[in-house]
Amino acid sequence: MNMSPSSFRIEAQDPLSSARAGLISTPHGIIRTPAFAPVASQGTVKGLTHDKVEALGAQLLLCNSYHLMLRPGADAVRALGGLHAFISWPKPILTDSGGFQIYSLAPLAKVKADGVAFASHLDGSKLFLTPEDVVDLQLKLGADIIMALDHFVPFASSPEMVRGAVETTTRWARRARDRAAGAETGAQLWGITQGGVDHELRRRSSEEIAGLGFAGYAVGGLGIGEAKSQMREVLEWSDAVLPRDRPRYLMGMGYLADILEAVERGVDLFDCVLPTRNARNGSLFTSGGIVVIKNRKYADDPRPLDEACACPTCRTYSRAYLRHLFERSEMTAAALLTIHNLHFYLDFFAKMRQSIESHSFQRFKLNLIESMRKDETR
Repeated sequence: MNMSPSSFRIEAQDPLSSARAGLISTPHGIIRTPAFAPVASQGTVKGLTHDKVEALGAQLLLCNSYHLMLRPGADAVRALGGLHAFISWPKPILTDSGGFQIYSLAPLAKVKADGVAFASHLDGSKLFLTPEDVVDLQLKLGADIIMALDHFVPFASSPEMVRGAVETTTRWARRARDRAAGAETGAQLWGITQGGVDHELRRRSSEEIAGLGFAGYAVGGLGIGEAKSQMREVLEWSDAVLPRDRPRYLMGMGYLADILEAVERGVDLFDCVLPTRNARNGSLFTSGGIVVIKNRKYADDPRPLDEACACPTCRTYSRAYLRHLFERSEMTAAALLTIHNLHFYLDFFAKMRQSIESHSFQRFKLNLIESMRKDETR
């Protein structure tokens, strides 16, 4: 399995921070970083066909190995040609390890020394997964980037609980690495660090996971209640320890201001349901701030959602029509609004990369912060 630094190449570096633009090579193509992965938990980006997602500029998708394990099953996906063929997506795919499901399904999951026991949220059937099982599952699915099983605990857990999660994560990561080492595949196995917001535990986890020689590293256990300042501190600690010649991944982070802070601290890859979920709920990101399309003031508004946007939705439809569709719960509304929000995010990432390449990242960041302040005063 590929764990060599040659899978990642830094092409440009911001002179004033750790922000960088790079390339991640995978069996299904190159990912130009910083990059955003739309979430396709069940093998689909809700509301869109994958040709539409690709046309918007998405470079990769994130699929949920836990959900796909339950339905339709990893063996079924493999028999149908693997995940790329099954979902008709030609570009890279990243699958998660299920660590977040351990956290989110806490009442149904019990962490043990050698793995996690849990009850299916579908029918209550008893399941048990080891770190080796999780590697095998993701390899069966055929993803390009797979994640080692990790364990994290809720924010503000006791130091003993956080320390235990760090120790479990390292133990499982070593087992995952050993299992993947014998696999004849071009997939990359990435490790995940834990440690909460404790400096010493986060440093320890970063050093231990980095020492295992993964192809990439995720900073896990953030965005679950800690203060923004604490998140920034953790990213700074991680930036100081994690290898600079490997890509870094901040899992589940979607707010643009947070993404900018993370990129400034050396993070390369992100995923989040925020743009697609908000679209389905009628909350749209625009250059002039948030547009809540259900508002009565848009009923007679002939303007596009965002006059500065070149997405198909903004080129074709008015706010009045989009509100009409949304108010009547038409499926078309979810599709058109998701097209806009995903375009907005992917265009943001393309422009951010360009700013790093042109050594103007700090100006790009300040311009976004200023636009957000103006939005708050509207």
